[in-house]
Amino acid sequence: MENQHIIVRVATPDDIHYSKTITDEMESSAKARGTGIAKRSPAYVELKMQEGKAVIAVTDKGDWVGFCYIEAWGHDKFVANSGLIVNPAFRGHGVAKSIKKKIFELSRQKYPDSKIFGLTTGLAVMKINSELGYEPVTYSELTDDEEFWKGCRSCVNFDILTAKNRKNCLCTAMLYDPTEKLKEAEEKAMAAKAEAAAAEAEMEKMKMSVAANGRIHHERRRRRFKGNIKLYERWLRFKRFVLLNSKKEGGAAGTKKKFLFFF
Repeated sequence: MENQHIIVRVATPDDIHYSKTITDEMESSAKARGTGIAKRSPAYVELKMQEGKAVIAVTDKGDWVGFCYIEAWGHDKFVANSGLIVNPAFRGHGVAKSIKKKIFELSRQKYPDSKIFGLTTGLAVMKINSELGYEPVTYSELTDDEEFWKGCRSCVNFDILTAKNRKNCLCTAMLYDPTEKLKEAEEKAMAAKAEAAAAEAEMEKMKMSVAANGRIHHERRRRRFKGNIKLYERWLRFKRFVLLNSKKEGGAAGTKKKFLFFF
């Protein structure tokens, strides 16, 4: 990686020669993690490149660095940013974050009204998604498109998903809803306007106070919200403990234990 500049861009048909390398690394990475959702062929990856529905990262010397693609489900009501993979030689340098940001922007451009979602077991991906505006949701808020869920069959945890009637699994579901984000933006704008009016009124009040006795009493309050990745981490550990132990004890048919999940 030394002395190489990384370029993150929309993939084109000229990039199809990377397809076999990409799918081989997807398979290798899935085996290393013990998961593997929606295994794809080089031909499928090439199709995404030809459609302009993929993002690729390469060096200025032509070395492959990373990849991700877009899939639309439920008559384009839902969009998934799938197949995120980074060349092991370039991991730990913010490449995944750059690719996720680019593919998110491409998804919003091509499907401005669609909900964007993802399933992941990775804390790093969860953190990136949170920064982009995704929020953890239940599986029931995702697409009900059967073709999407068929892609989970290649995952080693598919029996957990089926045992839970497709309501839960080791993956955490995250969703970006453009309609909700628009409402939040409008509410924020209204709140800012109200705050500005209140500040102006307070300024007038202080001016009167200064005129009366030469003293100013002023107090500021700031409120910030930050995505709590530690909460995601604790939730993921608890989820894995419960579901994997349930699996060992016989799954849905073999255990009488019941668990309630709150998030």
